Amino acid sequence: MGEAAGIGGPDAARDDDLIPLSALQHAVYCLRQAALIHLERMWAENRFTAEGQVVHLATHEPGARRGRGVRRVAALPLASRRLGIAGVADLVEFQAEASGETPYPVEFKRGKAKLHRADEVQLCAQGLCLEEMTGRSVPEGALFYAATKRRVVVPFDAELRTLTEATVERLREVFASGRTPMAVYRADRCRACSLLDLCRPKAVARPARAWRERMIAALLEGETS
Repeated sequence: MGEAAGIGGPDAARDDDLIPLSALQHAVYCLRQAALIHLERMWAENRFTAEGQVVHLATHEPGARRGRGVRRVAALPLASRRLGIAGVADLVEFQAEASGETPYPVEFKRGKAKLHRADEVQLCAQGLCLEEMTGRSVPEGALFYAATKRRVVVPFDAELRTLTEATVERLREVFASGRTPMAVYRADRCRACSLLDLCRPKAVARPARAWRERMIAALLEGETS
């Protein structure tokens, strides 16, 4: 989720070097994956990405509606010039308060809550955009998982905000260098990645590991001779 029309899709160019919100999620999951998608423009579907697209299309119908003191806006374009990020929020609920409306981003995801923080970082980035755009504090948001049909409240605390901004900086460095990070095989993540056949982490990592082992052996041999 979090793709902007013309910004952030696998086939889209970055507009004015703004980093897509979706790229932050990819970067936390795997920085190489983020570079393959957003730098090298590689993309491949698997069951997980297809299911995600179904959820995405079901929620991205632009429009606003009200109910019980809450104004809901779907497919809301977001941007932060300070951070240089942009995208589209699945849903933003504007909760009425005496001092005005407080934005509350809701991101829709397939599956269930993850052990890593990729989804949380993407959602927090939406909160940071909303703070800059509205001038109001956005203390939290929610992730709605299709598998459980429940919201998971995500507080935008100092730790998550720091991680989010650090992820933006790491991505900016990768994009500026134009170099895709080397592969590091992790069975728990690589097996579910739709880019597995394109990335080939085992094949790419093996020559680098062999080279490193040769260099270490040569150094040890030099020290003993």
